[in-house]
Amino acid sequence: MRTLSLLVAIAFAAPAMAFIADEPKLDDVKCPVSGAPVKAEQKAEYKGASVYFCCGKCPGAFKADTAKFAEKANAQLVATGQAEQTACPLSGRPADETKTAEVAGATVAVCCGNCLAKVEGAEDAEKLTLLFSPAAFEKGFKVKEKE
Repeated sequence: MRTLSLLVAIAFAAPAMAFIADEPKLDDVKCPVSGAPVKAEQKAEYKGASVYFCCGKCPGAFKADTAKFAEKANAQLVATGQAEQTACPLSGRPADETKTAEVAGATVAVCCGNCLAKVEGAEDAEKLTLLFSPAAFEKGFKVKEKE
């Protein structure tokens, strides 16, 4: 009887554990609108993934002017693992995993020392633009398909 109970518990727990594993890690993730820590229940659909916010007001501000917050939202998709890197976001060439920069909580690889120097020499806001502008995001990243 105990074996049967255990098997039934495992059968119900396995799908729940798979769902939990698919949730992005939100530790140290910042709201693209306010810069405050995010809450899992405050989110909006963006590029087939979820962007997380700190409060109930920020999703509305994001939806009202998505372009204004696109770089930070794109960075958040990478930082939370919802988007994967496919190429150097500056050049579109294959990325070299030994040449990386940490920007907005995301680790991004570039193709060469020249691109890395360009990123490292930029101010924080310019780094976001270089790596996560809509054009750079299209060159270098792909949102993972939900299972």
